[in-house]
Amino acid sequence: MTDDARPGNRLINEKSPYLLAHAHQPVDWFPWGDEAFDRARARDCPVFLSIGYATCHWCHVMARESFEDPEVARLLNEAFVCIKVDREERPDVDQLYMTVCHLLTGGGGWPLTVIMTPDRRPFFAGTYFPKESRLGATGLLELVPRLAEMWTERRSALDEAAEEIIASLARSAEEPPAGEVGPEVLRPGFEGLALQFDSLHGGFGNAPKFPTPHHLLFLLRYWHRTGEGHALEMVERTLEAIRRGGVFDQVGYGLHRYSTDARWLVPHFEKMLYDQALYVLAAVEAFQATGKATYRRTAEETLTYLLGELRSPEGAFFSAQDADSEGEEGRFYLWTKEELDRVLSPDEAEVFFRVYRVRTGGNFVDPSEPDRRGLNVLHRVATVEEAAAGLGRTAREVQVLLEAARERLYAARSQRVRPAVDDKVLASWNGLAIAALAAAGRAFGHRPYVEVAEQALDFVLSRLRTPDNRLLHRYRDGEAAIPGLAEDYAYLAWGLLEVYAASFNPGRLATAKSLVDRMLSDFWDGEHGGLFSAAAGATDLLVRQKETFDGAYPSANSAAYLVLVRLARLTGDPVYEERAAAVARLYSGPLATSPTLATLFLSGLEEAAGASQEVVVVGVPGSADTEAMLGGLRRAYLPTTAILLVPSGERGEPVRRLAPFTAAMTMVDGWATAYVCAGRTCELPVTDVTALLERVGGQPS
Repeated sequence: MTDDARPGNRLINEKSPYLLAHAHQPVDWFPWGDEAFDRARARDCPVFLSIGYATCHWCHVMARESFEDPEVARLLNEAFVCIKVDREERPDVDQLYMTVCHLLTGGGGWPLTVIMTPDRRPFFAGTYFPKESRLGATGLLELVPRLAEMWTERRSALDEAAEEIIASLARSAEEPPAGEVGPEVLRPGFEGLALQFDSLHGGFGNAPKFPTPHHLLFLLRYWHRTGEGHALEMVERTLEAIRRGGVFDQVGYGLHRYSTDARWLVPHFEKMLYDQALYVLAAVEAFQATGKATYRRTAEETLTYLLGELRSPEGAFFSAQDADSEGEEGRFYLWTKEELDRVLSPDEAEVFFRVYRVRTGGNFVDPSEPDRRGLNVLHRVATVEEAAAGLGRTAREVQVLLEAARERLYAARSQRVRPAVDDKVLASWNGLAIAALAAAGRAFGHRPYVEVAEQALDFVLSRLRTPDNRLLHRYRDGEAAIPGLAEDYAYLAWGLLEVYAASFNPGRLATAKSLVDRMLSDFWDGEHGGLFSAAAGATDLLVRQKETFDGAYPSANSAAYLVLVRLARLTGDPVYEERAAAVARLYSGPLATSPTLATLFLSGLEEAAGASQEVVVVGVPGSADTEAMLGGLRRAYLPTTAILLVPSGERGEPVRRLAPFTAAMTMVDGWATAYVCAGRTCELPVTDVTALLERVGGQPS
C-alpha cells in the first residue's frame, strides 16, 4: 500500500456529540461517506470502522485507552483509513455491521469494530479491544499489525471471506417468509417469557438484565385477553423490582440502561430516551390494568426526569445522558456512607438507612477500576410500611422524611459535575417519548403531559420533515440531516396515534396516515413484504436489511405492524390490514424457533387477532356528556380498543373522510352516543357511560 500524506481527523465539522468527542484524537478519523472509501481505494488499504455512541461507557474506555494513544493511532493511520460512526445517527449502518459481527463471532455490542475492504465488504469484526493483549483479549498493538500483514500477504483469502459474508447477508435479506402468522403464536410467546422469568428478582433472563418494557406490554395484553394470572404477576414483579433497584435512579428518577447483575442492583449508568419512554408506557398500562397508584407514581417520576433532564429548550427530547462524569462511570450517582451522614438530618438518616441499604464498604465495583471502594448504588430494601413498623413511626411520617431526604440528596448531588447529555434529537426516539407522554396524559387525566407531547410532535414535524413529507433522522445545532429510516416513520406514527387518542384532533390522525403512506412507499419490500430499514434510495449500504428482532427497543417492523393494525381499525382501510398481514408473515420463521423474539409484534397481534373492537363516539366536543364518555374510555384499560371521536354536524366531516365507515353514525336524541363495533359489525348505539364500559369490558382505574 502507498504511504500518502495523512489527511487528518475529519470529524470536527460533524454534529454528533459522539463524533465530536473523537475530533481531536490522533487517529485520522473520517465520518461515514464516500470520501473515506475513495481514500481507502487510493491507498489500497482496508477500512477500520468503529461504531459507538456518546453515552457508551466502554466506548469511552476504548477511546481513552487506545484512540487517544499516539502509538495506537500511528498504527491505525498507517494500516487503515479509519471511520467513526455514531450508531444512533446511522442505526442502519450499525445494524448491518452488527449482523456481520454476530455472524463472525456469535456476539456483539459497542464499541463495534469492523475491518472491511475499500468497497465496504467486511472480513473481520469484534467489539472492545484493549490497547495491549490481556486475559485472552487481543490488544490493538498486536491486532493491527497482524491484520495489515494479512491484507498484504493473504488478500485473496480475505476477499473470499468477505464474499461469503456478503452472500450470507444477501440470502438473509432476500429470504421469503415461511408462512402465515396467527394467534397460535401468542401462547408460546407467553410461555417463552414465563420460562425466562426470574421469579426471585423479577425481569427476564440472567445478568446483564435489560428492562425490555415491550415484554410487559405484551404480557398485559395477554392477561387482559386470557385472564392468565401469571402474565400479570410477571409484569407487576418486574415493575416493582426495577423501581426498587439501583437500575432506577432513586434520587433524581429515570431508568438506567441495564443492570449488570440479576438483582437490578448495579446498573450501567447511562440513561436513554427510549428506555424512559417504553418504561412509562408499561407503567401507564399497568396502572390502567390494576388501578394501583404505585405504577402511576412510577410513570410520573420517570416523566419528571424526562422533562427535567432530556427536554430541549425548543420542546423536543435529547437522546441520552452519559454514564460517566469526571472520567468515572457512575460518579454522579454513587454515595459513600459518610456523604449521606453529612447531608441528611438525624431523623432523615434514620428513616433513609432503614429503607435503603448502604454499606460502609460500598456495593459498587467498577470493572475497569476495581480499586474504587466504599461507593453505594442506592436501592430500596424495605417499603414505607415496613420501615414505619420497625421505627415505631406512622407511614405518613416515614414518607415525609424520605421525600425530604431525597430532596436534600438531589440538591447535594446537583453540586457535582453532571454527566454530559447527548443533545441530538432523533425523530424515532422522540416518537416513543411523544407516545409515552400522550398515553400518560390520557390515562391520568393530566392535560399538561399531552401538551408537552404536542409540542415535541410539532417540533419534529416542522424541523425534521421535508416538503415532500419525508422525515429526516437527526436534528442538532440547527441542522436537520440524514434521510429518515423506517423506525422514524413507525415510531412517529405511533406517537401521532397516541396523541390522537388523547386529543381527538383529526389532524393528528391524518398526519399519521400520510406518514404511514410515505413509509409504505419508500421502505416496502414489494416482493416479500415488510419494511427495509433504509429507504429505496439508500446507496451507501451493501445490503438493505429488514429488522424484526426487538432488542433494547422494538424493531421498525414490530412498531410498523402495531401502527398498521391500529390505522386499519381507525380508518377501516383494508390496505393497512393487508400490509399488516404481510409484515406478520416476516415473523413466521423466527417466532417458530424463538417465540419471544418480537414481543411488541405480539402486542400488535393481540390487537389484530384478539378481542379487538372499535368505539365511535358521536357528540359535541367539550360537552359534559361527550367528555364523560371519552373520559371513561380513556381511563379504562382497553388495549385492543380503537376509539374515534366524530364531532356532530359539519365539524365531523374531516373524521368521516378519514374513516368512511362512520358516515351513518349520529347522535341519539341529542346525547353523546357510542357505537361499539367488532369484526366489521356494529351493535346498537349506547348513550350511558356505565353501559358503554360494561359493553367494551373496561373498568376505569
